[in-house]
Amino acid sequence: MTAAGLARRLRGGELSPREAVQHFLDRIDAHDETVNAYITVRAEEALAEADALEREPRRGPLWGVPVAVKDVVDVAGTPTTAASRILADNVAEGDAHVVARLRAVGAILLGKLNLHEFAYGALTTSPHFGPARNPWSPGRVCGGSSGGNGAAIAADLAAATVGTDTAGSIRIPSCYCGATGLRPSTGRVSNRGVLPVAWSFDTVGPIAQTAEDCALLLEAIAGHDPRDPSTVDAPVPPYRESLGAGVRGLRIGVVTSLVERADSRIAAAVSEALDELSSLGAELVPVAPALLEHAGTIQQAMQFQEATAAHLPWLRTRLSDYGEDVRARLLVGLFLPATVYVTGQRARRLAYEELRRVFERVDLLAAPAMPVLPPWIGEETVEVEGREVPYRLALIPYNSPWSLVGSPVASVPCGFVEGLPVGLALVGPRFGEETVLRAAHAFQTATDWHERRPALARQAEERAALP
Repeated sequence: MTAAGLARRLRGGELSPREAVQHFLDRIDAHDETVNAYITVRAEEALAEADALEREPRRGPLWGVPVAVKDVVDVAGTPTTAASRILADNVAEGDAHVVARLRAVGAILLGKLNLHEFAYGALTTSPHFGPARNPWSPGRVCGGSSGGNGAAIAADLAAATVGTDTAGSIRIPSCYCGATGLRPSTGRVSNRGVLPVAWSFDTVGPIAQTAEDCALLLEAIAGHDPRDPSTVDAPVPPYRESLGAGVRGLRIGVVTSLVERADSRIAAAVSEALDELSSLGAELVPVAPALLEHAGTIQQAMQFQEATAAHLPWLRTRLSDYGEDVRARLLVGLFLPATVYVTGQRARRLAYEELRRVFERVDLLAAPAMPVLPPWIGEETVEVEGREVPYRLALIPYNSPWSLVGSPVASVPCGFVEGLPVGLALVGPRFGEETVLRAAHAFQTATDWHERRPALARQAEERAALP
């Protein structure tokens, strides 16, 4: 059941918050040993929160809905490990701003989700807490860094989740796990109480089953935070109210170079999804944004140094406690000259201006969310255009152009290849989440890709159906 559907049942009195929490705890007990989506399950705490809600006269939009968060987001009294050895015993003293907002609208915090160590990678194969496994094919990765989020939604181990995205960390696992994920515009959601990767790129956003779920969560967590100067002081639109407006009259710019470079089977599924949007009334326009090929280099040049700066104290004292891949990435930042960061800032401004001009001609951009299928756990390369390339490098052109400029991006399920989900990326202008969600919802109203569940989740439904 979707988070929005569950919220309606809870507010209507069809079931209690305790029943909803117990339902997901039973699923976790039955299936998380296989998936490894959770690092911490707040079973007793969540049940106590559910009982307390029963005595609460106010019933907010997420009243009684069990939500899980990525384990870089602080929940008071609960460990925040970032899937690392360094923070294995770190217990949060207070709630992150987004958690406080979730509580304010009635959500229950079910637990903390697995991730790539320190959210700095795209595999979610932490050497300290073990890999999160793709529920569609448990021998494969579920993407990252918010891999536990994607896995939890695919396996129905939470009604909705909140993850983070620096350079694809919401979109990649959403695509690979057949979930719907939204990276909000940088500055739309507070990062206070969330461990950073790279401060000028980081954002917090939802991974759930549907665009409607994402709209519901975004309304809850978005908004200015006076204690986080990176947030923008701007009204939060009522995202759910515009979901039904459809796509008729929208101009969607198709980034043809990204479609053509993807696995041909993925490109075919994405093209069919675009045809569906066209049949719903959208106008498709081929586009070729300048600096697209350089966006990854620009972001990486800046991100390396921002991430290293955040980790300097631990790099000096706990270097051997990092996983090998994360340690290597952080050390790169020590050796890049300061001029690289300054040059990156200048190039980023050019990218802002170029994309602004593109959005003067179109309302949205569209491309494959990912160009390749998820690799097997332990694999480090993937095949792109007949060549073996490092997995991480294959992803950068499909993610960095949009996170570089802080645009909102949704990954929407749009088909299957070899029984594995394919995602359509819908990109909006900065603070254009309303249009992104509207288009995603229109597509999901006309298709059922987002309703498909892996066999593991179907078994869970049979064993632990909601009353």
